[in-house]
Amino acid sequence: MRVRLAHALRSRVAGDDADAEAAKIWGASGPRWFTPDDPVWRVHADASMFVGGIRALLLQSLHPLAMAGVAGHSGYKSDPWGRLQRTSRFIATTTFSTVSNAEAAIAHVRAVHERVRGRAQDGRTYRASDPHLLAWVHAAEADSFLSCFQAYGPGRLTAAECDRYVEQSGRSAAALGVLDPPTTLAELRATLAQYRPELQATCAAREAAAFLLREPPLPWSARPGYAMLAAGAVADLPDWARAELGLRARPALGRPLGIASAGLVRWALSDPAVARQRRARL
Repeated sequence: MRVRLAHALRSRVAGDDADAEAAKIWGASGPRWFTPDDPVWRVHADASMFVGGIRALLLQSLHPLAMAGVAGHSGYKSDPWGRLQRTSRFIATTTFSTVSNAEAAIAHVRAVHERVRGRAQDGRTYRASDPHLLAWVHAAEADSFLSCFQAYGPGRLTAAECDRYVEQSGRSAAALGVLDPPTTLAELRATLAQYRPELQATCAAREAAAFLLREPPLPWSARPGYAMLAAGAVADLPDWARAELGLRARPALGRPLGIASAGLVRWALSDPAVARQRRARL
């Protein structure tokens, strides 16, 4: 059962060629930005990322221009798993693989961003390479991953480790075009607060939330498990973000579900043999 569940999870998140992609990421020889002892490695390698990813998408959707870009160019409805797989591979490559692989992945994304531009429904123009939008996407993502690790991970980071995580997660963000990404948790929270006047739940944001939470592209057999992950994500959102999206706050239920679902994913993916193989490659 563990093997079947692990295969199902990996194929959704990393694609049918998950093993080949893992070999490229973990098997590459050369210097890396981070080590297994670094906070960014510990956070990004944990199953709480399944919850944090949902939280990040919900939070990011609250910037109207970022959401317009997603709605207009990402194909999140027509190819949701493809978008997830591209994002997960980027995070895995820039966190766990060699510097050369990380830099190549960043160069590819920067080239894609240069082609993504358009006009939102309110008439404002946007471009994915805009440092201001990139900074919002990064801040919402870093906050979500760290917050969900602290809530649903196997152990909490210390205050110093949280600061170190924020600093390390900003390395790829700076390479993508974010100007002066935050380097401490206090700076990250200040960045999020600075964006508050710009944030609102547009029709596109509410539509994306409904797709993520009520209409996931999954077989019925997989929806109960996904619902547990989503409940954990919603419970961990800031109160103001839930209010903007019209989501009910049920932390007393959502947080235990988040802990249970992340624990189940962690168990499925923590095959000791795989872990030994990865350590041997580094």
